[in-house]
Amino acid sequence: MEQNTLGYWVWFLFIGGVIGWVAGILIRGRGFGILGDVVIGIVGSMLGGWMASVLGLSIGSSLGTFLMAIVGAVVLVGLTRFVVRHV
Repeated sequence: MEQNTLGYWVWFLFIGGVIGWVAGILIRGRGFGILGDVVIGIVGSMLGGWMASVLGLSIGSSLGTFLMAIVGAVVLVGLTRFVVRHV
C-alpha cells in the first residue's frame, strides 16, 4: 500500500488505535478513549522500534513488528503513569 493514499493513513490510525487499546488493557485494564489510544499506539510504536534498534533486534515479520509496537506502547503507558504519580 502506498504511503500517500487515504487507505494507508486510515489503516495507520486504526492499527495505532488497536495498539494503544491493547496497551491500555494490559496496563490499566481499559483503553484511553479513541484519540488517546491512537496517540499512545503511534508514539508507543515509534518507541518500540527505537528500543528494538538499540537492543540490536531485527524484526522481519508483521507479527514481530506488531508485538514490538505493543511493547513500546506498554512501556510508554508505564512511564506516563510513573511520571504522573511522582509529579
